[in-house]
Amino acid sequence: MDNRPIGFLDSGVGGLTVVKELMRQLPHEEIVYIGDSARAPYGPRPADQIREYTWELVNFLLTKNVKMIVFACNTATAVAWEEVKAALDIPVIGVILPGSSAAIKATRHKKIGVIATPMTVTSDIYRKKVESLDPSVRVTSLACPRFVPLVESNETGSSLAKKVVYETLTPLKGRVDTLVLGCTHYPLLRPIIQNVMGPDVKLIDSGAETVRDISVLLNYFEINRSRELNHKQDVFYTTAGVASFQTIAENWLHQSISVEHVSLKEALSDE
Repeated sequence: MDNRPIGFLDSGVGGLTVVKELMRQLPHEEIVYIGDSARAPYGPRPADQIREYTWELVNFLLTKNVKMIVFACNTATAVAWEEVKAALDIPVIGVILPGSSAAIKATRHKKIGVIATPMTVTSDIYRKKVESLDPSVRVTSLACPRFVPLVESNETGSSLAKKVVYETLTPLKGRVDTLVLGCTHYPLLRPIIQNVMGPDVKLIDSGAETVRDISVLLNYFEINRSRELNHKQDVFYTTAGVASFQTIAENWLHQSISVEHVSLKEALSDE
């Protein structure tokens, strides 16, 4: 047993889609979450900057004595996951491999679409991962730079969101039978995405698929939290405004949560 919390990092609120699934599958595990909304979105940023920001999030989580770190962000996974995983002595999980594996299982005609941030698409990591697992699959990737700002500004149900999603996804319509939501922000737009793509297209939530891997690793390393501990204190940190983060988080998670503002540079300089 290991009763320390699991750490989650994301560029903002998107990683909450992974947290929601963890709460469903592993409700006894304790969570520390850091969302860098002040610097979101990460997708259009250069790789070196994403790497720098990701390490700041990782180092912040390490100050919270976490037993595992989950990259609940596709962009950070694409740019920095391998490097961080190699450097730490605790398990570090990314969202790309689980999403790729699930898409291969789901596709009927071997036509998979991936929607993601510009950096994730530029890295070509989903296509490489999918084709390494099944070379017969054809992958079509599309950058959706306007999606994350919609989610971060809590406009997921607006007429603007419907217009942006429709305009962005039109090039993929009729070309794929499976669509990977290759950014953890995108499941918050899922109803609109499904409506645009049509009912026959299977949507793959890479973050939700990742929780299965978390469960496997907790068992493998024997670091599950004791089920005899009834009380747990999940804590969520944001680098931007608490009120906006809390509104989005509580609407998505359907429960009250504890949210604190943090300045990463100050927090890390105190260590």
